[in-house]
Amino acid sequence: MQSAIKQPRVHIIDANLARAAELSHRLQFLNYSATSDTDPTAKDWMDDADVALVLGDMPSGSGLRSAAAILRRARPNLPVLRIDSVDGALALEGDGPIWTLDSPLKRSQIVRLLRRAERYRGRNRRQTITGTSRPIRAVRRSIEQVADFDTTVLVTGESGTGKELVARTIHELSERADKPFVPINCGAIPPELLESELFGHDKGAFTGAISARIGRFELAEGGTLFLDEIGDMSLPMQVKLLRVLQERTFERVGSNKIKKCDVRIIAATHRDLPAAVKSGDFREDLFYRLNVFPIEMPPLYKRASDLPQLLDELLLRHNADATTELRVSPSVVQVLARYDWPGNIRELSNLVERLAILKPNGVIEVTDLPEKYCKNQIESLDQTSVSIETLQQGTANLKSHIQAVERDLIVQAMDASNAVVAKAARMLKMRRTTLVEKLGKYGIQQR
Repeated sequence: MQSAIKQPRVHIIDANLARAAELSHRLQFLNYSATSDTDPTAKDWMDDADVALVLGDMPSGSGLRSAAAILRRARPNLPVLRIDSVDGALALEGDGPIWTLDSPLKRSQIVRLLRRAERYRGRNRRQTITGTSRPIRAVRRSIEQVADFDTTVLVTGESGTGKELVARTIHELSERADKPFVPINCGAIPPELLESELFGHDKGAFTGAISARIGRFELAEGGTLFLDEIGDMSLPMQVKLLRVLQERTFERVGSNKIKKCDVRIIAATHRDLPAAVKSGDFREDLFYRLNVFPIEMPPLYKRASDLPQLLDELLLRHNADATTELRVSPSVVQVLARYDWPGNIRELSNLVERLAILKPNGVIEVTDLPEKYCKNQIESLDQTSVSIETLQQGTANLKSHIQAVERDLIVQAMDASNAVVAKAARMLKMRRTTLVEKLGKYGIQQR
């Protein structure tokens, strides 16, 4: 006998009992169950039917703040709807999004945000933008802001930073999530074939066209078309694409029949499009048509504090069939954090895959890394080492060398904690006030 399908559930933590009761009543009519218990240790708080956590008033000392924090730690990917009239000082752990719910409550907004939360819950968790660094949090906020709209998005960033993942995430969180997501690399297809790839062609349209072909615009109907490396598109194709974006109609190659299209456009490029516009390599009108909502994906070296999470995720992906867990030592994370990562996430993924093959189980140590990843670490250690000649000459300064090492560790801790002083102090096992004094002493900025 099959078990009954669980009703999607929303947790409510709100000292305003009247508002909590009103929300619970509304959720029943929207086919959601709701719980407003304040004991997050109960088993029924941890369930795969959970959709979202709603946070209302949480006075200090009421136990509600502790309940919210415990539940968030237990379900770090659970979306949070924070009522905008309440104190926003509560810091929550976890990667799940935090969205604003207006007060007084509006049915249309409740429906929209809960549908978004369900789409977020149902996403393929292997395709997740991983990390808690400031740049990645900014990317997540931008995605959440634009996902519900059909606005054209332009994703920029260096090669290998995960621009297609941004596009897929926007699609999966949008109302078009149940429709196709169709990617095409505009730089990998010869200019003379790109028109047919995008718009399709009729039989006999050109030599070799022995049958009709459906283009990417038709394949993506109702969904999202991802135009990767849009900066590599030829000028003649840019003109044709601009017309489609303006008119929302197109014609197959070799046909005069106009077809309408309902497709959301997300474009991406590693090129500097404003510079390409100035040089005449990219049409200015197309650039402004695409650049409605820009999102910049940061390079890996600017989000070094995300390395531990990225490594864990990639190790799970590349070592999925292993019977023994593969881990990296803390020293490896420190070494990799000093590397400049010209290949970004793609390079990191390739490194992890290589290590998973060479060492299928156990702990990866610094000695397991290729030499180029250790170079910066060796150079850094050389800066704080002292030669025998220096010691014999009596010019060594123990205090200055200790301070150099101390300053370097503090900088690393601040980077790893995303500049949260209290968290960095815990990493360094010192008092917060002591760390604040040392930050001032060494001139380290608190962002």
